[in-house]
Amino acid sequence: MLRFAVVGAGLLSIAGFTGTASAADLAARTYTKAPAFVAPVYDWSGLYLGLNGGGASSHDCLTITSVAGGAITPNPEGCHNATGGVAGGQIGYRWQTTNWMFGVEAQGDWADLKGSNASLTALIPYTNQTKVDGIGLFTGQLGYAWNNVLLYVKGGAAVTDNKYTSFFTATGVPFNQTTDTRWGGAVGTGVEVSFAPNWSVAAEYDHLFMGNPNVTFPATNTAVTRSDNIRQDVDMGTVRLNYRFGGPVIAKY
Repeated sequence: MLRFAVVGAGLLSIAGFTGTASAADLAARTYTKAPAFVAPVYDWSGLYLGLNGGGASSHDCLTITSVAGGAITPNPEGCHNATGGVAGGQIGYRWQTTNWMFGVEAQGDWADLKGSNASLTALIPYTNQTKVDGIGLFTGQLGYAWNNVLLYVKGGAAVTDNKYTSFFTATGVPFNQTTDTRWGGAVGTGVEVSFAPNWSVAAEYDHLFMGNPNVTFPATNTAVTRSDNIRQDVDMGTVRLNYRFGGPVIAKY
């Protein structure tokens, strides 16, 4: 009986030793670091198309410089603002490097800007009226982006399509009419916000310096030819909706 007890104790000791050795032989658990947080960053690069709409005001000042083909001492006729709505579209391309954005854009807008003033020079009272039918912009852009928010400035060339009418104030009957398409310069600024993948909305202000060329009114049955120096500046504010092709959202670690 004593012999069986000794044998049993020996077997238990061997089993305990074997278990301890097996546990010691297991490899240590490897520590795995949690993945780094990935913040999405909006990329403004790519081709975009959009629509815009808003309002504008064309400030026009007329000065008579010739009558019936003969030069006269310049005689100011007065100024007025031709105001109304604009609507159109734009196409452009942007490149983004770090937070800086560079771009080019062409914009064309239908316009319905009208305004008039009584001439300060007439013996028979008449009124000069300006109507702006269209506005175009061809500009470069420079901007700074905070993820999906972009602040930018722009500058380049501008073109306006204008119609000028002089009519007798008492009757409203036109006696002189002419048109011109003039080129000038433009500067502007805007802020744009992306609200969904590839979609963004912007508010923009532009000022157009359209110069002061001489414009000739042809002779009619009731009036001789005359030329006016017509100075024009345009202020335009629009809301824009753009869709951008390409330029994926990238990850920033």
